[in-house]
Amino acid sequence: MRLRNKPWALDFINEHPEVIIPNPENFLGKWNEVFGNDNPLHIEVGTGKGQFVTGMALQNPDINYIGIELYDSVIVSALEKVLEANSPKNLRLLKVNGADLAKYFTKNDVSRVYLNFSDPWPKVRHEKRRLTSDGFLNLYESLLIDNGEVHFKTDNRGLFEFSLVNMSHYGMLLKYVSLDLHANMPEDNIMTEYEEKFSKKGQPIYRLEAQFISHR
Repeated sequence: MRLRNKPWALDFINEHPEVIIPNPENFLGKWNEVFGNDNPLHIEVGTGKGQFVTGMALQNPDINYIGIELYDSVIVSALEKVLEANSPKNLRLLKVNGADLAKYFTKNDVSRVYLNFSDPWPKVRHEKRRLTSDGFLNLYESLLIDNGEVHFKTDNRGLFEFSLVNMSHYGMLLKYVSLDLHANMPEDNIMTEYEEKFSKKGQPIYRLEAQFISHR
């Protein structure tokens, strides 16, 4: 993804600490204090321009959402999206690296992780960078509730096949698998910007829901 330089982005981000939490490490294990309730928390790793996480927050007011994005020039678009939606009280953004989630969330903080149109990292030597590789699955499991879930969407068949196999080998339960999500579009499906773009070109959208299995 080519990132356009937006020299004004950082100042705009800093003007809205009510949306983009400036010191998220301070809320490790205490996200209920941010939202003022004990509702389930869902996070999107790689939130991009924010269309999905904003739509989900508006659709599900009894669930708290956090969108995670590293780059100023990208998260500022998500911030604009949130502000356009009148800043839903159940939605926040974090400008952090998804590989560092353990700095901001601890066991039982999160009920569900969303991964939407992640970088496929197609070269074998980059396998560990894929957001459905073992290292990341272990990371998600460390912060999710028992039997927490990962929901994943992509247009990349190779990444989808890798994810299916890897999650299965990891011991996760594959609760839902679709090789063409839009052939039977769920009524509650919130599309990302990439999803709209690729589906208009006739590309199939792949989706899965996988659950970590508690062995207690």
